[in-house]
Amino acid sequence: MTRHYSVPYQLVKQQVDVRITQTTVEVLFKNKRVAAHAYNPRRGSHTTMTEHMPKSHQKYLEWTPSRLIHWAGQNGSMTKALVICILESKNHPEQGFRSCLGIMRLAKKYSSERLEAACARALAIKAYNYKSVESILKSKLDAQALPAPVTVGNPILHENLRGKDYYLTQEVFHA
Repeated sequence: MTRHYSVPYQLVKQQVDVRITQTTVEVLFKNKRVAAHAYNPRRGSHTTMTEHMPKSHQKYLEWTPSRLIHWAGQNGSMTKALVICILESKNHPEQGFRSCLGIMRLAKKYSSERLEAACARALAIKAYNYKSVESILKSKLDAQALPAPVTVGNPILHENLRGKDYYLTQEVFHA
């Protein structure tokens, strides 16, 4: 029956007291009320007040996944695809915002073409994060040709390789 309620960020790791009624959750620190929330009956719910967040976190509230994807699309299709992969790889898209915003900052330092090439390489190696794109750009790997995709050739035929049909047709014996 866990529910999560915010407190001012300055109280992180501090012990607080909580008063709960049928309609309200009140949080006290050193006998002084520091937060009051309407009771949320949903298990696992998160109730957060914007003013409880540090200013650096509040700025992310103006961003949405669609806004980030739209920005990325303005740089190029590879940048857009990478941002989509970053957001989809997280349990909550917001967890990928910092990485996406970092990539936005790289667009100011490097050319649009270089960023697009770096994003293409990051997608090819499944490196869906800011650090990888930054490393690709710093190492100038974006200027190198992408490795050829691995293709599966003809299967190896040998008497010791049985294949899936062998296992589907064998009888199961129980001792």
